[in-house]
Amino acid sequence: MDVQVWTEFLRQNWLVIAVALVVLLLIVNLVKTVVKWALVLLIAAFIVIYSGISLKDIGDAVNTVKDQAVEYSKNEVLNAMKNEAKEAKWVQNGDGTFTITTPNLEVTGTPGNDKVKVVFRGVSLGEWKMSDALEIFVQEAEKNSK
Repeated sequence: MDVQVWTEFLRQNWLVIAVALVVLLLIVNLVKTVVKWALVLLIAAFIVIYSGISLKDIGDAVNTVKDQAVEYSKNEVLNAMKNEAKEAKWVQNGDGTFTITTPNLEVTGTPGNDKVKVVFRGVSLGEWKMSDALEIFVQEAEKNSK
């Protein structure tokens, strides 16, 4: 979402926006029911549709933010793996899986499998493919437990 696009939109449609804001204020002050919020949402949707912003644009923006957050989380996890590898505790579970725990991480997997489940600070980050960094972390934890 470019700031220049928004300023141009505001410059061209300031009258429509001003009228919509006045109508919204009147609705909020005069109507005291659920209908009030339905009308507020309807007017807000009208302004969004009138501005030319589609739901696809909003979805693209959300996906971009999500992708950036996932990439940032992965970097944080990999840094935590590097920093906490010496404290990693390897536990062989009864079902053939292993669990590695550190103060901030929990990695669960099956020996020989190329995927592990990663939990960072209590938040599940799903299944990850075994990368070089993960492989080194697992080996370090295994070495620590012997």
